[in-house]
Amino acid sequence: GRIEGVSYGSKEPLSKRLSSFAVDISDDPSMQELLGRLRGAEVSLKLAEGRELVGTVLGVETRQEPVNKEAVTNVAFVNVLTSDGVVSVRLPQVVSFDLRDAALKSELNKALSALAEYRADRTKTVDIRLAGQGAREIVVGYVQESPVWKTSYRLILPDTKKDVKGDTKEGVTLQGWAIVENTTDEDWNQVTLSLVSGRPVSFTMDLYEPLYVTRPDVPVPTVPGVMPRAYQGGVEQEKAQRDGETGNAGLNALKRSRSGWDRPGAGKPAAAPAPASAGTAIGGIDAAGRAVLGDIPALSSEDLAAYAARTQAAAMEVGEVFQYQLESPVTVERQRSAMLPILSAGIEGRRVSIYNPADGSTHPMRGVEIVNTSKLQLMPGPISVYDSGAYAGDAQVGHVPAGDKRLLAYSVDLETDVTTSSTAGEEVRKVRFVKGMLELSVLMRATTDYGFTNKDLARGRSLIVEHPRRDGWTLKQPAKPAEQTAQTYRFELGIDAGKTEPLKIVEEWETFRQYHFSQFAAETMMIYSKSGAASEAVVNAFREIGRRQAEIAGHQKTIDDLNAERGRIGEDQNRIRSNMGSIDRNSDLYRRYMTKFAEQESRLEAITTEADAAQQRRNQAQAGLDEFVANLSVD
Repeated sequence: GRIEGVSYGSKEPLSKRLSSFAVDISDDPSMQELLGRLRGAEVSLKLAEGRELVGTVLGVETRQEPVNKEAVTNVAFVNVLTSDGVVSVRLPQVVSFDLRDAALKSELNKALSALAEYRADRTKTVDIRLAGQGAREIVVGYVQESPVWKTSYRLILPDTKKDVKGDTKEGVTLQGWAIVENTTDEDWNQVTLSLVSGRPVSFTMDLYEPLYVTRPDVPVPTVPGVMPRAYQGGVEQEKAQRDGETGNAGLNALKRSRSGWDRPGAGKPAAAPAPASAGTAIGGIDAAGRAVLGDIPALSSEDLAAYAARTQAAAMEVGEVFQYQLESPVTVERQRSAMLPILSAGIEGRRVSIYNPADGSTHPMRGVEIVNTSKLQLMPGPISVYDSGAYAGDAQVGHVPAGDKRLLAYSVDLETDVTTSSTAGEEVRKVRFVKGMLELSVLMRATTDYGFTNKDLARGRSLIVEHPRRDGWTLKQPAKPAEQTAQTYRFELGIDAGKTEPLKIVEEWETFRQYHFSQFAAETMMIYSKSGAASEAVVNAFREIGRRQAEIAGHQKTIDDLNAERGRIGEDQNRIRSNMGSIDRNSDLYRRYMTKFAEQESRLEAITTEADAAQQRRNQAQAGLDEFVANLSVD
């Protein structure tokens, strides 16, 4: 046999179905809009003063009415044709209206019924058509939208009495639970459950409602020879809505409560997930059925690891995602959640203190460096950390592939103090000419001094310092970090009990600055020469530029002096002309003025010749300087 196909009842889009009725209410019209669509229909209007007005709707219009001397407002009026003529009624005065046309009223009721039917239609019937002979089993699967499953962890540190200075690795125990919610209306009774983690592309698209192509509306030609204009048709397109990332993306901390501790193999329910803090009492039932409380004995790290629930999931790679397959069927009631143990493994780890200046604290954080040696992928989630059997704090972890390493910080290390100081400076390393521009190679140096004091007299510290990385800067001291991330360098140092350890970090950045030679004084160039930043060739080139500038300045001074002399002669000639106008032309004084005027005219001609020559010499000198500078490149 075979499955010939799957069929289901189709349904038009609500907007198209509503628009097919005589009264279109697909866009949720107001009373004003609804009366406008009822033009030509006979209606009965009930007004606020109690009277009733019967007539045919001509239309609805908006008029402006004054509110006060400065403002106006828009008021809607419905125009009705009555036996007494056309009457305009302010729409706010209309309390209600009724359709006098029974057929039209029936159409409005049908449209409202269709709207109610569409809202109530939540179930779909699917028919599977089979071909063949005899009975058979059919497997039907479907996709049910579900919340993202989340993870929660417990990290158990061993009962170590003191921290050992240096890179000391030890075994830690990591236990994990999956938080699954059944938000459906049906109980999950013995359901086979798989938990998949990944970031596949996922979205929804409405393939249920039919789509229609809108045909263009071509007007009827009314003038011979005029061709119709074809308007481009459109297609109604449904929007693809993103559902967001699927898989395990839960990073929110989960509030936990203790429901009991039972050793494996005791025939009792499995232990609940790690609580947020260590409890001091445990519940029980006496012979009379009464609840009693008793003290919990002190638990060691080994006890916490032994009391863990047995892992109920097997991990595997499936395509591009990672999957936890629950070994036993799961029962979860409707609208209930469950925490399922999926991980319990010993992994590699060590106690560390972590300092990052961006935290703004004078103390580092107590933390753990773990290596995921479990060969399983760790999903993002919160981690409750237990040290020597006691609650130590909470941490958060992101996605950790197998074999990868992470730092976890769970509390403040109040017994370690941190001091920091920073200095910055710069040094001109080299001065050279590049196409006539003075280029300075400047080395900027930033120094950060950390001081770490371990006030714990019993335990040493393995400290990891995260120092921010800056683009363009090169690390000079220490020569190499222990490791680095995209944003930080990581340095490691050990601090004995009661001791202080310094850490100096030096970073350098070489940059280049360009200046016009006119911005430099000779004294500045000599300073760079004495420091070795400027070579003798650069100094000589600078001196040659200065000599050429002095030559140009000399020519310019000559030009300025000649122009000044020309101005003085012109002023004196104005004086002579003024005096000559008031004396006798035959007098000796007049003849003296004429002689002097002639001498001045001769000097003005000479000044013009000398000024032109000086200007030509200056232009030649300036052109020579420009050419010299344009081709000047000296190291």
